[in-house]
Order: sequence, then C-alpha cells, then structure tokens
Amino acid sequence: MGIGRWIGGFLGFINGGPLGALAGYAIGWLFDKGAEGFSNNADNTFDNGTYRNSNAYGGYSAQQQYEGQRNSFLFSLLVLASYIMKADGRVMHSEMELVRNFLRRNFGEIAVHEGEEILLRLFERQKQMGEATFKNIIRESCAEIAQHMDYPQRLQLLNFLVLIAQADGTVPQSEIDTLHFVAASLGISAEDLSSMLNLSSGGNSLEAAYKVLGIAPSATDDEVKTAYRRMALKHHPDRVATLGDDVRKAAEKKFQEINTAKETIYKARGL
Repeated sequence: MGIGRWIGGFLGFINGGPLGALAGYAIGWLFDKGAEGFSNNADNTFDNGTYRNSNAYGGYSAQQQYEGQRNSFLFSLLVLASYIMKADGRVMHSEMELVRNFLRRNFGEIAVHEGEEILLRLFERQKQMGEATFKNIIRESCAEIAQHMDYPQRLQLLNFLVLIAQADGTVPQSEIDTLHFVAASLGISAEDLSSMLNLSSGGNSLEAAYKVLGIAPSATDDEVKTAYRRMALKHHPDRVATLGDDVRKAAEKKFQEINTAKETIYKARGL
C-alpha cells in the first residue's frame, strides 16, 4: 500500500484544518509524481494546497473510522517527526532510519521512499514558512490531534517522537525543549514526558525508575503502588489497539519498561 492511500484515509477522518493543509501539500506532491491509490472514501478537493472534505465524520463505517484513526495517527506522527527532527538544526541518519523502519513495517518498501520524500517536503515547508510560523502550525495541529485522539493514543504518539529524538544516542536540550512544547500542545503533562525520557534506563537506575513512575524517592510505599497502578492503566497496550499491530507492540514494550521500573523500586524497598 502506498502512502497516498493512507493519507487519503487520514484526510477523510480529520476534515481539513492545519493538518489537512499540510497533508494536502504533501499529497499534492504525490499526485504530481504520479502516486496512485488515493482513497475514494470521501469527496476530496484541493484549493491552493489546502484540503477540503465534504463528508461528515458520521458518514463513515466502523471500518473506515478504524482506518481513519490509524491513518490519522501515522500522518500526525510524520508531521510532528519532521518538527522534532529539525529541532537541533540537523536531521540525523539514525532518526530517518527509525521512521523508515516504522513505515516499512506498516506499509511496505514502497511507502518508505514516499514517506521520506514527504518528510523532505515538510522540512522544506518549515524553511519556507519560517520557524515561528511553522511552530504555530504545529501548535494548531497538536490541538487538532487532541480533539481526535484520546490521551493514551496521544501518549503513544509522543512516545514515538521521544524514540526519534533518542535515535542517535543523545537528546540535546533543543530537542527536549521541542518535546516539551509538543507535549504541552497535545495536552500531555510534563510528568508523562519525563517518564518517557527515562523509560529505557528505568531498570538500571533507581533514580530513573522513580522518574518513570512520576514520583519522588521520598514517596511512601502506598504512593509508589498507587503511582504504578496509575501508569499501568494509562499506558496499557489495549488502549491503543485500534492503531495497528506495530503501535501496539511499541506500547507493549513501553508497558514492560514501566513494569521493570516498578520492580527496580520494589526490590530497593524490599516490597
């Protein structure tokens, strides 16, 4: 399946707005290049690069809504990834490779090239618009995403952005600041972002384990248990099951890292 088709499904679900405009910009390029497979689930038109959709959300079947949710997640990831990857002024090969692998697993080899070209177009768009204007577009896009995705889905979206930032082994302050901006714009707490940034080291460092659960080392045993239950409920893989197998597998990995952090703390406390 080519990227043009899942962007089409995304467009039908989102119904315009800043994300629709960016998608129209991207898919307009795909049409120019002769890409096929655009979804015919909606009456789609383009006006100066902006997407217009005449169907209401209620006109879609359950299957189309399922595909729309998944495609919305994937295109939102691509847009926000383009912003995170440029945060430090350069795009690393390791960051691009993480996105390529994600597209490859979800859509096949053809989509890898198309997705990479769309990222390059989004980088170009950011340069054309200027940092301040594009940042405002990202803020508005995040607000739109928050309207269509529940909190656990937004958490998983942010988790992928964190993985992209960590792909080259370091996360400079510029990327951390950008992640905080995106998280806040998505309506995600700073504590949840801090938890994600410490997930991979939660089993090796007691300090990191406390950060994963969002509590201080001075927390009581009951507070530790409560924090774990809260995190386990918030990040349970079943809550992102509609976003596809690859997203669910990533959520399962994150869920296991939360459990590992809990075990690190329990072991230190003799619980």
